[in-house]
Parts: sequence; C-alpha cells; structure tokens
Amino acid sequence: MNHSARKAVPPAKKTRAGKNLSPPAALRILPYVSSPAEFRPYDPAVKKVVHQLVDAVRGVESRLEVEHIGSTSVPGCGGKGIVDLATLYPEGLLTVARDVLDGLGFQKQGGPEPFPEERPMRVGCVEHDGVSYRIHAHVVALHGTEHHELVWFRDRLRGDADLRRRYEERKQAILAMGMSDPIEYCNAKGAFVAELLQTGPRST
Repeated sequence: MNHSARKAVPPAKKTRAGKNLSPPAALRILPYVSSPAEFRPYDPAVKKVVHQLVDAVRGVESRLEVEHIGSTSVPGCGGKGIVDLATLYPEGLLTVARDVLDGLGFQKQGGPEPFPEERPMRVGCVEHDGVSYRIHAHVVALHGTEHHELVWFRDRLRGDADLRRRYEERKQAILAMGMSDPIEYCNAKGAFVAELLQTGPRST
C-alpha cells in the first residue's frame, strides 16, 4: 500500500479577466536572491530560459510582448549574468502586466531604490540544468521611448564587437575599483549607456 502523501496544489491565481496565471509545469519562479555584482562570461543557455519565460508570460496574456534585453541578450557579452526582460504592455494594460508577472510568481523589487509601481520591475529566479538564473522583469510601455532605447542599445552591442569589448572593459573596471554593491555598480555602468544613447534614438 502506498502511504506517500501528496502535497496539496494551491488553486491557480487569475487576472481580473479570469485568466489562469499559473506558470507551465516545467517553469517555477523561485524567490530572488540578491548578491554582490560580479563579472560572468556569456552563457548561451540563457536563450532556453528566456524562451520559457516568454512563453509563460504570453501564454497568460497574448497582448503583452516580451523582449530579451541587457548583456545576456548579446551573444559574447559578459556581465552580471542577470537575465533582463522587458515586459511590454500596450496602452492601458500596465495593471494587467503587473498582475501577470505577480501571478506567475515574480516578486516585487526590494532594496533601498526600487522602481516605482508606475514603471515597475519584478524579480525572481529560475533553475535550468542545475543552474540558477536571476531574472529582472522590467514592465515598460510598448513603443515608448524607453522601449526603443533598450532595444537600440541591445542591437548596437550585438552588431559591434568593439563596442561590446569596451562595455565589458568598463564593467570590469568598475568592479576592479571595489564597487560591488548592485545599485552603485548599475549607476556607474549607466554612464556608458547614457553616453552611447546620445548618438542613438534621442538624437535622431
């Protein structure tokens, strides 16, 4: 006789429209674990993680779009190893986008300087092949200025090996100065991004 107990499965969360918010069985959004900034080489396995996350979000709400952004979206570009996603919502669907991420198990950003709820970021971790990947899911207006800048910067890095090298060198130099606090590191790195954006969509 089998005496093994089964854990009760909680009911799936739903949006205001009544849509199921449970993630696919193969995908679990785990609690986010913050750690000091560090430099990691590019990991091609990130692509599979991103595909799962995109399918999870769009499986709940097809009106949302998801773009892979940040260093992990650029083949060959090293960085913190955090998977950055832009969860893009059409006009009027900000609350829906937040609800979808919350329902899938993402958590509100902690720390002293979280993004505001009118432009939020959700966080979580995903395990793939025994490796834990930290996820930053930015909630961004579809076709807005920030959306265009994020994609433009990513595509510039993808298409310019010298720019990728200089970006990696800047990040490594920041860490070499002992700046490992995640917020301080991002602020310091942001100067490189801001300089490049002066030649990009803002100036065209």
